[in-house]
Amino acid sequence: TSWGRETARKFERTELEKMLEMLGDGETFGMVLRAKGILEGTDGAWYYFDMVPEETEVREGAPIYTGKVCVIGSGLKEDDLKELFH
Repeated sequence: TSWGRETARKFERTELEKMLEMLGDGETFGMVLRAKGILEGTDGAWYYFDMVPEETEVREGAPIYTGKVCVIGSGLKEDDLKELFH
């Protein structure tokens, strides 16, 4: 299954890193096989991220008009994902 959304919310980098770690735990949000996206930081930077179980990369990149998130996995808890990236 895949889940995605756009968001104008701004994230702190450390907050984003913790969120990605939570995605990989296999229980809270379902079995997440991959997550990727672009989110605006509270510091004005744009964070591009890629996450697979046990490996996460967050890097700065060019700005876009709004943040985007895509999560791919099995048994995804879409309401919980929506709350996480609100």
